[in-house]
Parts: sequence; C-alpha cells; structure tokens
Amino acid sequence: MKALLQNLWSDDQGQDIAEYAVMLAVILVIVVGTIRLIGSNANTVFSQTASSIG
Repeated sequence: MKALLQNLWSDDQGQDIAEYAVMLAVILVIVVGTIRLIGSNANTVFSQTASSIG
C-alpha cells in the first residue's frame, strides 16, 4: 500500500492531466461568459430593430 501511494504521489503524468482539466475549465467559463454577453447584446439589438420597424 505504501509503495502504491508513493507511486501515485510521484507520478507526474497525473498532474499533467489535472492541469489540462483546469485549463479546459477556465476556457469553458470564458467562452460561456462571452457567449452569454454577446447573446444578451444581440437580443437587445434585434428587439430595438424590431421595435423601430414595427
């Protein structure tokens, strides 16, 4: 059991996967936030255009 824990603790490959997961999470948060911001602004522009036409 002790050898297994030492192997897991010193394994660098697992840290790389964790780092990629954190980077992916940060990128997803930025992308989702940007899409929501653009979506709100686009909805406002379309609503104003529809009001001015109609």
